[in-house]
Amino acid sequence: MDDVEPLVPQGPAEERSPNGHCTRCPISSQSPGDSKVVEDFRRRLKYFFMNPCEKYRARGRKPWKLMLQILKIAIITFQLVSFGLSNEMMVTFKEENLIVFKHLFLKEYKDQRVDRYAVYTKTDVYDHIYYIIDRFINLQNLTVGNHAYEKIEGEYTPLTLCQEFFRKGSISPGNDTFDIDPHVDKECISVYPLEPLEDKTLSRDINFSLDFKRLLSVNIYLTLKAINLQTVRHHELPDCYAFSIIIMFDNRAHSGRIKINLENNVGINECKDWNVASTSGKNNHLLLFDSLVILACFTSLILCTRSVCKGSQLQFHYTAFFHTYFGKTVSWSERMEFVNGWYILIIISDTLTIAGSALKIGIQTKDLTNYDVCSILLGTSTMLVWVGVIRYLGFFKKYNILILALRAAFPNVIRFSCCAGLIYLGYCFCGWIVLGPYHEKFRTLDKVTECLFSLINGDDLYSTFQKMREKRYMQHQKDRVLVSQLKAFVAECRDQPDSGKYKIDKETTCCCYCFG
Repeated sequence: MDDVEPLVPQGPAEERSPNGHCTRCPISSQSPGDSKVVEDFRRRLKYFFMNPCEKYRARGRKPWKLMLQILKIAIITFQLVSFGLSNEMMVTFKEENLIVFKHLFLKEYKDQRVDRYAVYTKTDVYDHIYYIIDRFINLQNLTVGNHAYEKIEGEYTPLTLCQEFFRKGSISPGNDTFDIDPHVDKECISVYPLEPLEDKTLSRDINFSLDFKRLLSVNIYLTLKAINLQTVRHHELPDCYAFSIIIMFDNRAHSGRIKINLENNVGINECKDWNVASTSGKNNHLLLFDSLVILACFTSLILCTRSVCKGSQLQFHYTAFFHTYFGKTVSWSERMEFVNGWYILIIISDTLTIAGSALKIGIQTKDLTNYDVCSILLGTSTMLVWVGVIRYLGFFKKYNILILALRAAFPNVIRFSCCAGLIYLGYCFCGWIVLGPYHEKFRTLDKVTECLFSLINGDDLYSTFQKMREKRYMQHQKDRVLVSQLKAFVAECRDQPDSGKYKIDKETTCCCYCFG
C-alpha cells in the first residue's frame, strides 16, 4: 500500500465509535482485509470513469447506451427533416397568403417595406377604406386562390370596421392651444359579404365618418378561410386555415402621415370533411416512426438517469470512504467529477424530443396546431443530440486534445462574453440616443441591436455609413449657429495659406489702428 502513504492523516492513531468499531485508522494499523477494501474501491472508481470501449474490454459489457445514442442520432435527424419539410410548406403557405392579402386589400400596393405604405389626405383615407370593403365583398370574383368567407352556424362572419379616438378634443395649432380628454372611445360597424355599396364616402351606406383631429386609429377586421393543398402532393393530410386579417390605419402621431399596415394571424384547424386517396398509409407510417422515436428516447432517458443516480451514490461512498480511511474531506470540485455532464445533456435532449414528438403526433392527427412550439422542441433536441457526438470523439486521443482545449477555454470565453456584452449594451444605448434622431437604423432600441450586430459581422458597413454621410447630422439643426464678431471679421479674409501674403519681415504695430 505504498501508493496511498501520502494520504495517511496526521492525528491520533485511531478513533472508535461507541460500538467499538474503528472509524478512522492509519494505514499502518489496517489489516490485510482493509487493504483489499481500498484496492477494490479504487478499482471500482477506475471502472466508473472508463469509456464504453474500455468497459467492454474490462468486463465484456456491451455499450448499450452508446449504440442507442447512435441510433437516436439517425432517427431524430430523420424525424426533424420530415417535420421541417412539412413546416416549410406551412410557412410558405402563410407567407404567400400574407402577400396575396396585401395586394388584394391595399390600394395600389407594391412589394415594398411596410412602413413606407401610408396616406396623407382625408380623401385617400376614405378611398382606401372603401377599397378594402369593396374587395372584401367581391372576393369570390377576384381571388385566384381557394379563399372563402368564414361561416359560423350558417352565417357569414362580417367585416368589422372600428375607429379609436379621443373622447373630446379641440385643437388649434394656429393659436397654440388645445383641449384634449385623453380617454379613448371606440366605435365599430359591421359589413356583411354580398352587400354591395355605392357611396364611396361611406356616409350614406354605413354611416361612418372620421374626425381626423381626434382620430387615433382605424382598424379593419376580417376573417377568410383556405385549404393548403400542398401537403396532398406529399401524401399528407391537408390543413384548413383561418386567416384573421387586421388592417390598421395608424394616426397616433398626428403628423399628417397615416401609416397602413396589414397583419395576418393564422389558425390551423382540422378539415371537417376530407377524402384524399393513398394518404392514410403514409400518415400511419409517420405516426409509427414518431412512436419509435419516443420509445428510443424514453429508454435512453431511463438508462442515463440510472447512470446519473449511480454516479451520485458513488460520490457519497467516495466521500465517506475518504473520511473513514484517510480522515480527509472531499472538495466540491472532486464531487462534481462524479456528475457526468454529457448524461445531463442527453436527459434534457430526450425530454425535449419526447415532448416534441408528442406534439408532432398531435399535429399530424390534426388535434394540435402548435407548429412553433414543436419546432423549438425538436430543433433544440436535435442540436443537443449532435452536440453530444463530441463526447464520443473524446474516446480518440487526437480529438480529445480539442475537447480538453475547449473545456479549459470555456470559463475564459464566458468571462469575455460577459465583458463584450456590457460594451455592446453600452453602444446600443448610446447609438439609440445619439444617432436615433438622424438615422433610421438607430430609431428604436431593437433596430439598434440588429444594426450593431450586423456591423460586428461586417455585413452592413457600407449601407449604414453611406446613409450617415448623406445625412450630415450636424447640419440638420434648425437653430442658427451664433458666430462671434472676431470670427466674422477673420472670415472675410480670402487669402490662402500658400498665397505668400503672410510672409512679412516685420510685425505691423497696432498703434496705427488706434484713434485718438
